[in-house]
Amino acid sequence: MSEHHQHRSAGPLHELGPSEVHALLRSRQAVLIDVREPGEFEVERIPGALLFPLSGFDPASLPLEGARRIILQCGTGRRSATAAQRLLDAGTKEASHLAGGLKAWKEAGLPLTTLNPATGRLHHGHL
Repeated sequence: MSEHHQHRSAGPLHELGPSEVHALLRSRQAVLIDVREPGEFEVERIPGALLFPLSGFDPASLPLEGARRIILQCGTGRRSATAAQRLLDAGTKEASHLAGGLKAWKEAGLPLTTLNPATGRLHHGHL
């Protein structure tokens, strides 16, 4: 269930639902980029996500040359949409993000890697 939105930049912004992103990650067809800040990422994250905080987001730093699709993600979808727009403004042909962010992912009951604050240990969810 993808929605395609046209922006003033060169390409479309694809808003992907949690189940679609999960399927793309499981099949290794995508790389998930978490644009939240390090403290947020440390506490909970989607397994396999790479951290590229929006505060210092540089589209040129992303691994765009591979065959896998880049999907951006944040807490609710707002920051990832901003990062996706920056990608498009930088000339990327298209950009994708997780609609609803980590909140939607959790509501869908999908796996998470979480930090246990009492022990400092990570609990690893698996895709």
